[in-house]
Amino acid sequence: MAERPVPVPVERLGFEMPPEFATADEERAHRKERLAEALRLLGALGYEDGVAGHLSARDPEHEDCYWVNPFGRPFAAVAPADLLLVDGDGRVLEGERRVNGLAFAAHAAVHRARPAAVAVVRTQGPYGRALAALGELLAPITQEACAFYEDHALLDEYTGVEDADRTARALGPYKALILRNRGLLTVGDSVDAAVWWFVAAERAAQVQLIAGAAGKPVLIDHHGALATRERFGTDLAAWANYQPLRLRAAPPVASTP
Repeated sequence: MAERPVPVPVERLGFEMPPEFATADEERAHRKERLAEALRLLGALGYEDGVAGHLSARDPEHEDCYWVNPFGRPFAAVAPADLLLVDGDGRVLEGERRVNGLAFAAHAAVHRARPAAVAVVRTQGPYGRALAALGELLAPITQEACAFYEDHALLDEYTGVEDADRTARALGPYKALILRNRGLLTVGDSVDAAVWWFVAAERAAQVQLIAGAAGKPVLIDHHGALATRERFGTDLAAWANYQPLRLRAAPPVASTP
């Protein structure tokens, strides 16, 4: 009889845990790198529409200031040096470009309401917008969708102009918000987690729309959905799931005038 394989030690799996930093400067550089990388990835995935779409990350030292992509610069072209440091009132403190003040206001409101949230993602994907047009929440019809079970909300109104404070109130303590007739917003305790939740919500919306078009999806029951969320719905799980995906990001780009 063949010998039973010996379990591989965790340290040999090459699985990286979220990093820790000795200084705020190191953490700032890491967040900016991850933010620029995430923008390039979301652009490659098609989650960009004209000048719409912003990602923001709280500065680790000045917690009422946030790094965000500049207005009008394509996601694929964003390097860390292109990011703007903007205060909660929308004033650019570092950077040579403009910020979309109206769009950034929602980010600032969410950051103020959620001090533990490091990053906010508010960009465009076809399936999230389609679900938002229906005014529906994500249903617990797959294991992946259960990550959002009772942990996302619907802002069930459309006024033509996004009300920043109303958006933050509607999000509440949850990881994701569906803005009716507009799309998705997600948050996380790292850039990686916030971006993964956006991608995961977009994919869950796609499956829900396909399943609904084919027939009547079978819902996972409350206890099953809750147990699944407790296992797969944490920001650490999101961070881990994002690591393979982030390898798809476009190569680093040099900042241009």
